[in-house]
Amino acid sequence: MKAAVLEKINAPLVVTDVGLGELSFGQVLVKVLVSGICGTQLHEIAGNRNNAQFVPHLLGHEGCGIVEDIGTGVTKVKKGDKVVIHWRKGDGIESELPKFIFKGKTIRSGRSTTFSEYSIVSENRITPVPHETPNDFCALLGCGLSTALGAVINEAQVRPGESVMVIGLGGLGACLVKAARFARANPIIGVDIHDSKKDVLKSLHGDLFINCAKEDVKDALERELGIKEIDVILEASGNAKSIADTIPLLASGGRYILVGYLAAGARIEIKDANNLFGTSEGKTIKATQGGRFSPSKDIPRYIKLFEDGSLDIDNLITHRTTLDHINEAIELMRAGKASRILIDL
Repeated sequence: MKAAVLEKINAPLVVTDVGLGELSFGQVLVKVLVSGICGTQLHEIAGNRNNAQFVPHLLGHEGCGIVEDIGTGVTKVKKGDKVVIHWRKGDGIESELPKFIFKGKTIRSGRSTTFSEYSIVSENRITPVPHETPNDFCALLGCGLSTALGAVINEAQVRPGESVMVIGLGGLGACLVKAARFARANPIIGVDIHDSKKDVLKSLHGDLFINCAKEDVKDALERELGIKEIDVILEASGNAKSIADTIPLLASGGRYILVGYLAAGARIEIKDANNLFGTSEGKTIKATQGGRFSPSKDIPRYIKLFEDGSLDIDNLITHRTTLDHINEAIELMRAGKASRILIDL
C-alpha cells in the first residue's frame, strides 16, 4: 500500500510503499477513504511530541474508512462496516501497537494512523457509523470537530450570549469557531497573524477578526465592539507569547482553554497574576486533551445533529489533496494558508 512516512525529524514525509503486518488481538484492518491533516502532525514532524525516538513511523489520526478485516477478539465491528478513525480512546480492546513493513524492516506506529491507503487500528480507536454518513464529516469527527465541540461544551461550558475569542484560525481554530456558533456564543472574535484568515472567520459567521501581529487585541476589542473582557478564550495557536498577552483579557468567571499544543519546553508567563484572584467569580485556565471528547458516546450524537441540520461542516475544509502531494499541503498549513485539508485516499 502507499503511505506517507515520517522517516526523519524536520524532513518531508516519504511517500512510498509500506507493507502491512499481521493483525493481532484487538486490531482492525481499515481501508482509508479520507483523512484530515491536523496541526498535531506538524508538531510530530518537528519532533515536538517527544517522538524522535520512534521514527520512522506513520502519521495521521482523523479519518474515515471501511473495515477490511478484523483480528481475534474484535466484536465492535465487522467486515464492510464504515468507521470513524480517531485518536481518543473509545469502547473496545486497546491492542498492542500495529506493525508495518518499511524498507524491509518492521516498524511500529500509533494505534490509529490515517496517512495511508490501509491502516491497522486498535479496536478502541474506531467507531462504526451509518454508511450514508458523508465521508468528510466522518473524518472531521475523528479529531478536529469533535475536539472543538468538546472544548466549547465540556471544558468551557459556553452559555448562549457569552463572548468567545478563538486564537489561531487554522484547521482546529476554524472548528472552534464553528462550535462556538453552535453553542450560540455572541460575539465570536477570531485572532490570527494572517490577514487571509479574516475571510475564514467571515465564512464561519464570526463577528470580528483581529490581526494580533498588526494591532493590540485589547485596543481592537474596545474600538470595534466596545468591550474590554472576554468570557471564554479558546487558544489554538500554541504560541506562548499569545497566551501571555491574552490571559489578562479574561472576564470575571472567565475560562481560558488551552487547546493547541505548545512546543516542548515552552514557558507561559502570567502577567499580573493577582488579576486572576481580584474578581468576584475568579478565573479558570485549563489545558484540555481533545475537549474530553468521548468517541463512543459523542460520535452518534453528532451524527444525529448533522442529520437534523443542527450541525454542519460548511467552510471548514479549504483544500483537498492526495498522498503524493501531502508535503505541499503541509507547507500550506505552515504558511497559514489553509484551515482543514483533507487527503483523498
